[in-house]
Amino acid sequence: MRKINPQRVFDTPCKHSGLTRSDSFRPEGLLSVSTCMDTDFRQEMAENVLSGMTGSVKSIPCKYLYDAYGSRLFDRICTLPEYYPTRTELEILDRNAHLIMEFFTEGEGSLIEIGSGSDLKIRSLLKGLNREGARHVRYVPVDICETSLLRSAHRLLDDFPWLCIHALVADFTRHINHLQDGRKLIAFLGGTFGNFTHEQGVALLKGFAGIMSGRDRMLLGIDMLKPPGIIEAAYNDQSGVTAEFNRNILRHVNHRLRADFRLDDFEHLAFFDPDREQVEMHLRARSRISAHIAEAGLCVSLEPGETILTEISRKFSRMRAMDCFDQAGLVPVRWFTDANAWFSLVELAVRAG
Repeated sequence: MRKINPQRVFDTPCKHSGLTRSDSFRPEGLLSVSTCMDTDFRQEMAENVLSGMTGSVKSIPCKYLYDAYGSRLFDRICTLPEYYPTRTELEILDRNAHLIMEFFTEGEGSLIEIGSGSDLKIRSLLKGLNREGARHVRYVPVDICETSLLRSAHRLLDDFPWLCIHALVADFTRHINHLQDGRKLIAFLGGTFGNFTHEQGVALLKGFAGIMSGRDRMLLGIDMLKPPGIIEAAYNDQSGVTAEFNRNILRHVNHRLRADFRLDDFEHLAFFDPDREQVEMHLRARSRISAHIAEAGLCVSLEPGETILTEISRKFSRMRAMDCFDQAGLVPVRWFTDANAWFSLVELAVRAG
């Protein structure tokens, strides 16, 4: 695992980040950064896009929605009136943070946030710390985007100057074993778990269970089943931010892989599939399209109406969630939910024996 000098992360900031070199100053010891990205990001992305675009259903992995610009767009999505998950989860966190963070009154440990992105939710948890817990906690945000990690870390240090942060640039689907040894609370918040198929999700949870001891805990966010109209509105906002976010995946591919997709050739499509109990987000071709992805050595053709799958977001009944936990070797310790049972935060432990 390679150490990064936080000063150098901002030498060539993404044009969308809004960061400058002056933003990078922090007293030594409060913030450190490491990276697990030991392979060429462009090569890995090219391989993933090639695999997805040559499959029976054309697709691009949803993690490529989140370059620096995509992360900023998603932050905007989280504030939209139609997008219930973030405000509902924040309500749960605000009400229960003091209970969740009692974990750190019992001794030193790491608060590891998976796919951290925005610092909005972790703020709520940090506010739940008492004086004893604040002395014991170390915050470890994990995200694939260096710029987003550092921007969030600096904002947190503005408001929590006592906080020790070790940021980890990593793909959590591949680098679970690089997470901290020692006592830990793993926070996997938002609806990210729903972006994986059942098989992928169980495998991911098994990976987390494999690095947890009996004294560790995981806090998992899951978006619950609810009326389809409420779900679909969250992915089809009136202001078009989600549509821009969806098309950003092609902008990212164009930039990284020297592709020539024209974003206006695609329309945003998102719908709830009641049989699979999941939202599917697609980009639908408005006309016949040909595009070249140079770094992947691929020419892509789409017929009018043909789509590229960019994301799934599964919604859960309690029974379906429990089945995932059981297959992964995890047991729920506590469920935290809202009055409408629209969203849940589940505290999980490794199954004994």
